[in-house]
Amino acid sequence: MRMRIRIAVILLLAFAAALFVLGFDREPKDASAYASSDKLDHKTPGATSEARRAATATDIELGRAIDQAIAESKFASARWGVFVMSLRDGRVLYSRDGDKLFTPASNMKIFTTAVALDLLGSDFRWRTSVYAAAEPDAAGTINGDLTLYGRGAPDLVSHSQENQSSLAQLADALYAGGVRRVKGNVVGDESYFQGNQFGDGWLWNDVQWYFGAEASALTIHSNEINLSVTPASRAGTGAAVTVDRSPDFFKVVNNVATRESSIKPRVGINRGRADNEFVVWGEFPAGGRGFSARLSVPHPAFWAANLLRDALVARGIVVDGQPVQRDFRAPEQFDPQKAFELAAVTSKSLAEIVTETNKRSINLNAELILRTLGKERGVMVPASDRQARERGDDEAGLAVIRLWLERSGISSTRLALHDGSGLSRLDLITPEAAARLLAATAKTSIFGAFQSSLPIAGKDGTLYSRMEGTEGRIVAKTGSLTYDDALSGYATTSDGETLAFSIICNDATARGNSSSVIDRIGQALADYPSSNRQKLLKK
Repeated sequence: MRMRIRIAVILLLAFAAALFVLGFDREPKDASAYASSDKLDHKTPGATSEARRAATATDIELGRAIDQAIAESKFASARWGVFVMSLRDGRVLYSRDGDKLFTPASNMKIFTTAVALDLLGSDFRWRTSVYAAAEPDAAGTINGDLTLYGRGAPDLVSHSQENQSSLAQLADALYAGGVRRVKGNVVGDESYFQGNQFGDGWLWNDVQWYFGAEASALTIHSNEINLSVTPASRAGTGAAVTVDRSPDFFKVVNNVATRESSIKPRVGINRGRADNEFVVWGEFPAGGRGFSARLSVPHPAFWAANLLRDALVARGIVVDGQPVQRDFRAPEQFDPQKAFELAAVTSKSLAEIVTETNKRSINLNAELILRTLGKERGVMVPASDRQARERGDDEAGLAVIRLWLERSGISSTRLALHDGSGLSRLDLITPEAAARLLAATAKTSIFGAFQSSLPIAGKDGTLYSRMEGTEGRIVAKTGSLTYDDALSGYATTSDGETLAFSIICNDATARGNSSSVIDRIGQALADYPSSNRQKLLKK
């Protein structure tokens, strides 16, 4: 009896051992479900445990290089979040607080632009129209108002430019259509978007500068002007202060003096909270260099109405009324379906606008794209019945982004998304969410358009002078706010593997810029030495 039991135990142990060996060597059905550095290249035929150990060791060395870059810097006391994963097999090469929340700065733009490209399409275009209640009469007269109706185009300008829609084109089209007189007003209508024109959590002292321009459905000249100060050649003479366009539309209060050539220049600029008065003060050395600043323009729809009136008059069309503006809060809303479209222009494609947005980190573009996403695709995420007020298109756009993340297997529960550009101090994301969004985007049909929109290290955009040694193998979105720097994108390693990564530094109060440490990490990713692993896998 004892002998039979002993034999049975031996057989059971042998059977269990066989199952263990078979289970260990069996390839999983979904290799991408693994996300740790000890799960590598299981899809590669002939992969050996020796190769996997070598690859793990290589990943560990990369982690040490990243840790060293942070520890040896003067920003070691700041908060660092880093997440690096492979697009080849989904493994996580490195994570340092990758699941913790960080302020993303302009890395928020990758969320906005990637989702918009995927859901709206690369060739989506904005239409800007001119409407009247009816066609002009036999004498060419519009007996009523002329409405300039914006739908969020980021690239509308006043004068004709190559590959850019303009008010001059609209004036030409109206004249060609027989319009010779407008008896009513010229209405700049921005009611297509509803909600706040500024991002939730923007600082009050940001909004007078170009990067804090309000997101209007009727945007013109990026809703900004350039103000220049030029000192006189002799001390005791006032300096000249000018704006680059519409000088009659803006009021400039010039309190700038020209002093002796030995003084240091100083200047202050203040724009009224809700008007177009710019107060400039300070002093400059005689014959010294001037100064210029890019400032935002409040009420851009009103400015656009003024510019259209000027374009009409220049084209030979008489305008009896005045420029006025209208938004979604007006008691009587304009309905394009009940009006007659006299002329229209279309914008550049979304892919082109996204490229400009990410290469140059244009906040206004990102905010307009976010609101367009909400307006066009907000139906995907119905507003809650319990909401006491109407949902803004910016809020609808953020809800669509959350839905896209969830559908891509990226939890958005803990993320705090408040604007489309990252200017908000309330935005909070995780480096892991950013990297996994990049990985998910790589599986979509718009990946080429999105990837090419990102700055190339050492070549263009906001990375043109950074990480030049990577030979263009880093394409990524930069981000910068006071005390915060970020970089998220794709790195092509020395042996051709593509990595998605996100590096975010918050609370960097030391002197200098933490982007230098981020660049060192980016260089380590591009130099990632995985060629030894490939040699082992070929054995």
